[in-house]
Amino acid sequence: MSKREVFLVEGKRTPHAKAGMELKDVAAPYLGIYLVRHLLDNTSIPNDVIDEVIFGNTGTPAKYPNIGRVIALEAGLDKKTSGYTVHRNCAAGMEAMSQAYLKIQSGRSDIIIAGGVESMSQMPLLYNKEMTDLFVNLMKAKNFGEKVKAISAFRPPYLSPIIAIEQGLTDPFCNMNMGNTAELLAREFGITRLEQDEFANNSHHKAAKAIAEGRFVDEIVPIGVGLMIDHLLENDVGPRANSTVEGLGKMKPYFDKKSGTVTVGNSCPITDGGSCFLMCSEDAVKKYGLNPMARMVDYHFGGVEPERMGMGPLVAMDGVFKRTQLGVNEMDLFEINEAFSAQMLSVMLGMKDATVAKRFGVDRAWGEVPLDKLNVNGGGIALGHPVGSTGCRIVVTLAHELKKRKGRFGLASLCIGGGQGGAVIIENLLR
Repeated sequence: MSKREVFLVEGKRTPHAKAGMELKDVAAPYLGIYLVRHLLDNTSIPNDVIDEVIFGNTGTPAKYPNIGRVIALEAGLDKKTSGYTVHRNCAAGMEAMSQAYLKIQSGRSDIIIAGGVESMSQMPLLYNKEMTDLFVNLMKAKNFGEKVKAISAFRPPYLSPIIAIEQGLTDPFCNMNMGNTAELLAREFGITRLEQDEFANNSHHKAAKAIAEGRFVDEIVPIGVGLMIDHLLENDVGPRANSTVEGLGKMKPYFDKKSGTVTVGNSCPITDGGSCFLMCSEDAVKKYGLNPMARMVDYHFGGVEPERMGMGPLVAMDGVFKRTQLGVNEMDLFEINEAFSAQMLSVMLGMKDATVAKRFGVDRAWGEVPLDKLNVNGGGIALGHPVGSTGCRIVVTLAHELKKRKGRFGLASLCIGGGQGGAVIIENLLR
């Protein structure tokens, strides 16, 4: 059977907000439900013909263990539409898209909604082992005396919580926090604090300018927020128009407090948000009179050492270029997630320096990524990084910007906690 083309009919995202701010009361599924409804309400596709709903998520809420299915049903899709949730750390949203791509390409499906959601605000504090054991013993107690004995074992330190988000951002293999992996790259490649702060400052100014010019209006679907749903959030909360290199330079190192260069200012913030695409086969496009914005050309995932996870985009871009026989020169735009300035600058070095590339198993230097084509509306340092969504969000942003600029090919890539990288190439069809 010949492989079928896979079309990105439309992609949308929520506004982003730093954790604890405007989206803090919105549970993860509800960052996707209204996006799905918006996509379908603008087509002639009936609710009962969607083959599948696939969503990425990393901090699975106990109340919603299968977010993909919850989103499908809450969005009003027919009960026969299956839904599931995928987890590939930072690339969970991209993994959802890749699975939709394979299913449509192979002919197993015709219409799939794929994306990602993350409420980092609602990632919980957990009881430690001692407190958990106390509760277990209390539940097992059969009489008053046994209950008193169980309670008497309590000690104040038992109330020290385990911070779920902190554990999730620490690699279990190398036991390094993601920020420390960025510190390692900065030391190995001689990336200075000033270079990192300048990169971060540029991200903020590009994002602030994009917001002021309405560059995100077409990709963002406003969302009602607040306990009374009495406020409409239309723009990202995070980019700072008043950012300066001098101001960033005053921030203290956060991960290596003695000799580090990575700060909260030159790192992506913890963020809430969601994104998704309506993905279809050519048969579905014709049947429902759709006008796709882009074609998903191909994707690739690759691995690196967990302690150097930030170099993941280098191997992922190498892989997708080889799969498609395209290269840096054919790309009109790049969206590469800014986890850390040090990480981004390291990847850019690896793209143009064959010696650095070789260290990560890449057999050539593909060439320098032009800065005027990279994250042209700002990146994760300014816009934030809702982990389960970002892999899809960067493709949404890429597709919309390619459309505006009438470019042809674009590449989206990101590093993945645990030592991986993911990359997707799309072709704009509305040029």
